[in-house]
Amino acid sequence: MSSTFRKVFSILALLTSTLSAAAQEPAFRVLAFFTGKSDLAHISFVEESYAWFQQAAKQENFVYDTTRNWDDMRPEVLATYQVVVFLDTRPEKPAQREAFRQYMENGGAWLGFHFSAFALTPSAFPQNWDWYHNTFLGSGEYGSNTWRPTSAFLKVDDTRHPVVQGLPAIIKASPNEWYRWKNDLRKNPDIDVLLSVDSSSFPLGTGPKQHEIWHSGDYPVVWTNKKFRMLYVNMGHNDMDYGGTNSTLSYTFGNPEQDRLILHALRWLGAKW
Repeated sequence: MSSTFRKVFSILALLTSTLSAAAQEPAFRVLAFFTGKSDLAHISFVEESYAWFQQAAKQENFVYDTTRNWDDMRPEVLATYQVVVFLDTRPEKPAQREAFRQYMENGGAWLGFHFSAFALTPSAFPQNWDWYHNTFLGSGEYGSNTWRPTSAFLKVDDTRHPVVQGLPAIIKASPNEWYRWKNDLRKNPDIDVLLSVDSSSFPLGTGPKQHEIWHSGDYPVVWTNKKFRMLYVNMGHNDMDYGGTNSTLSYTFGNPEQDRLILHALRWLGAKW
């Protein structure tokens, strides 16, 4: 083997090794927190989410880890992840909350689903964290909800945002329990509403209580706070056969447009875009 050939061979081997290492290096790392105890619908969503996120991780080359130990919400753990997900609840201990606040204020990214924004005083989840519910989410306390979980048509409010690119002007969401909030998100200059309930959805909900059926109004569903790298989506409450078989009657994932929304959110939050 000539000297020149050996040099070329060595360069090619080094290049191949470098490219191989780059291909194996994950684009970003995601840590999802969950509790999985408060409601059959939320438990169903958490269980469903695992397979979907694992498939998305393979497709998008990111690491997806989960934990129900909220004491993992500490600086040394969070520092190893680019994106944190709240699947159903929120941290409750002061040290956990402070670690999350510092993580977000120092450039971390967050994706929250449905019940992760819930707060109602008095309840098992009181509004006792002003930074999270008012400053960060902007929504304040829970106001009311629709029932039963039903599908809704959602309109895209901000067509320029990366998360909604490729979506039609109106999408049909999977069945869900839709929330109303006490704060008017439209009046908060830090909040960018990406999707909200379209008027074609009304009446939304089936009752049996009349106040659980919405006939009009403005209901933001997906939004971001421009001061943070975050996204909240109200989806995450599957329809269940409560009092019967307790089986799942509808699923959050498997809806192509809704799946695309969440996938775009992960790309954006993981700084892949």
